[in-house]
Amino acid sequence: MTAPTADTHDTGLPALEVRGIESGYGRTTILRDVSLTVASSTVSALLGPNGAGKTTLLRTISGFVRPRKGSILLFGEDITNMSPHKRFQRGLCLVPEGRGVFRSLTVRENLVMQSVRGQESEAVDRAAAAFPLLKERLRSQAGTLSGGQQQMLAMAAAYVREPRLLLVDEASFGLAPIIVDEIFASLQRVAASGAALLMVDQFAERALQMAASACVMRRGSIIYDGAAESLRMEDLFAEYVQAGEVPPARSESRSDAAGSSARSRLD
Repeated sequence: MTAPTADTHDTGLPALEVRGIESGYGRTTILRDVSLTVASSTVSALLGPNGAGKTTLLRTISGFVRPRKGSILLFGEDITNMSPHKRFQRGLCLVPEGRGVFRSLTVRENLVMQSVRGQESEAVDRAAAAFPLLKERLRSQAGTLSGGQQQMLAMAAAYVREPRLLLVDEASFGLAPIIVDEIFASLQRVAASGAALLMVDQFAERALQMAASACVMRRGSIIYDGAAESLRMEDLFAEYVQAGEVPPARSESRSDAAGSSARSRLD
């Protein structure tokens, strides 16, 4: 499989434009008139309680769910009706929730599958340098890794793809704090390479700290779309409480002063 190259990140066009999307499963509508934009070479956080439609939106953007209405543009190109494979070839990469790796293959084989053809060895070396915990497990089957190591492998595979736009669905879910730190460090590396990121994560404060912009979803619709620094954690927590859920995990690395000074645009 030929992976996309990373020399076309900065085109001046938005990395992603979602325009009036409606989609769902069977006769059930999940997303209703959803629109958002992710600027080139920036990070955007996609937040909201379970059932808000976040995963469905990422799956629609990546081509695994066909929209009923609306359009999706990747760096100005309409990809609404493209297959997931063709979207991948154009630089769109999804890291799904639940350890998106090939469990029967070795760590090395997982990385090679996502590498640019002819540059497999360099890609494996780069991944091993960026993810030292995987270096000694290159010959191990992915299925024998711990849950945290499998998630790191999924992130390493995304890293060697050199994506233009990376969609990340709950990369830190259920992981030990030290692995969560590694996952966020890997996301920082991808962002530093010039890629755009749209990330869903339970650690809302950490996601907002990393992001330039943020969207909050409720019942299949976008209720906030603006600067990450303007989204107050207190208002975000209220959205989860209203949905009958435990609020998202808070991070000790973000100061209370920064959170209290942010301005809310939630209705």
